[in-house]
Amino acid sequence: MKLLLKNGNLVLKDCVKKADLLIENGIITKIAESIEENCKTLDLNGMHVFPGITDMHVHLREPGYEGKEDIESGCRAAVAGGVTRLCCMPNTDPVCDNAVVVSYVKRRAEEVNLCKVLPIGAITKGENGESLSDIGKMKSAGAVALSDDGKSVMNSQIMRLAMEYANDFGLKCLCHCEDKNLVDGGVVNEGYNSTLTGLKGSLRAAEDIMIARDIALSESLNVPVHICHVSTYSGIKIIRSAKARGVKVTAETCPHYFILTDDIITTYDTNTKVNPPVREEIDRKAVAQALKDGTLDCIVTDHAPHSLKDKQVEYNSAAFGISGIETSFALSYTYLVRTGILTLSRLAERMCAAPARILGLEGGELKEGAPADISVFDLSEKFVIDSNKFLSKGKNTPFNGFEVYGKTVYTIVDGKLKYGV
Repeated sequence: MKLLLKNGNLVLKDCVKKADLLIENGIITKIAESIEENCKTLDLNGMHVFPGITDMHVHLREPGYEGKEDIESGCRAAVAGGVTRLCCMPNTDPVCDNAVVVSYVKRRAEEVNLCKVLPIGAITKGENGESLSDIGKMKSAGAVALSDDGKSVMNSQIMRLAMEYANDFGLKCLCHCEDKNLVDGGVVNEGYNSTLTGLKGSLRAAEDIMIARDIALSESLNVPVHICHVSTYSGIKIIRSAKARGVKVTAETCPHYFILTDDIITTYDTNTKVNPPVREEIDRKAVAQALKDGTLDCIVTDHAPHSLKDKQVEYNSAAFGISGIETSFALSYTYLVRTGILTLSRLAERMCAAPARILGLEGGELKEGAPADISVFDLSEKFVIDSNKFLSKGKNTPFNGFEVYGKTVYTIVDGKLKYGV
């Protein structure tokens, strides 16, 4: 099983270099200026070759909510976006809080056989915040992290125990930071536009308080913690200060937080409704800067597909979430690299290497001996995002009609072509 990639622009850790790359039995075995081999060959002249993207925050909805998404449709969408590996959140039905559901997700993903799917187990049983899930058994079944995604564990003692037990099993807690009492039914960022629209707002402080709480626990216990989908400039300050003190904290954000502001809610388009909410220009700029300086370690999607009936309702009643796995790379390249905020190598660090490192996974770089998980993009091709063409069942995106660059050409998983135009 050999595959030769010729003449591609390889996005390496510190530079971009035109070279050939040879894959044998699912492993990158040689990178050189010129390689000649009698095997299947792809001529990638003019294309850019990235490590496969790892999206560590995805909702596949199966089991229980297959009308929104299932493992097959989610994985088809993933490889169309250049994602070779994803981590799926546990807010399914039944909740992924035990070894049986973890095993089911892994088995279904193996049957689909597109991208790698790594389950995240719930921190608490039923995501109810009251008692810990069976962390050890979930780890043995293949869970790679823990999260009550969509909910903060409001009981600080339960959260302390979760972080300690998770650390004992070599896992991290991925924390959705939101003081639900302070949110109090808010659906958008609290500010000028919430007043203008009459939509109930949610303070930045609702996110910041829980970021500070989880960092305080991490620092006191000397165990790692990961902060999900950071959206506030003030939360970024808390994370930056903690990192400067040596706290074992990592953090992520999503394209909608470094591209959009809450001006978008004035249309009352429910595709703009997401949790945490899109905030103001000061926050958008802070998120972009934090990606540049490393305060925010990685870019994820928080891919949250919904059916039309979930979104085509009054704003307050609509489901939170954006379907983003097919557009994440193009949006990130267009708004971070083409604007000069990140280099191509730094973008690969944020989307490929950092998520792998945070979760203790192999791969994330193009180097000899690494798994042959590779994404190939045509960075010169401009296209218009059209949600009707999404392979995901979820067509809910505020980016419909946006012009972007960076079309997915090939997605290769373990040396096998899983997507190609």
